[in-house]
Amino acid sequence: MSKRKHNPIDKDKVVENPGLLPYAHNVGSAIIKPLDKGKTKGVAMSAMYQQTENQLVDIKDQVEYLIKKAQEVHDRISVSEKIYEADCGFKPLPGQVYFLYKKRKNEEYVLSMIGETEWGNTCPYIYIASVYLMADHTWEVRKLAKDQSI
Repeated sequence: MSKRKHNPIDKDKVVENPGLLPYAHNVGSAIIKPLDKGKTKGVAMSAMYQQTENQLVDIKDQVEYLIKKAQEVHDRISVSEKIYEADCGFKPLPGQVYFLYKKRKNEEYVLSMIGETEWGNTCPYIYIASVYLMADHTWEVRKLAKDQSI
């Protein structure tokens, strides 16, 4: 006859897998607190708004940069049109600096290889700008006279 020890704990109060309980099952167990779902969602929403705001600022900066670049191209086209309409007695080569003038009489444009300081005191034209012919055959204004616009 075997003597069975009597277990004083009621079988209804014992669980087979105590680690799966939603609460601490003994004094040494980790503290388990219920989640404050509202707080958790609030923190997540705040992080989401911050991240998306940063992304929107980045996109805004990129758009502003693209608008600036588009305006620069548009300005080069405008300058190029005026220069190609100018009187020119030579074939301009890409990679060179030229000088744009206006005739004093009829205010037509003139493109020259002679710089504003190379004429001496007898420049027959009004200096407008120093321009650079780019490889794509558009012109970049390098220096604009203070009182002039193109």
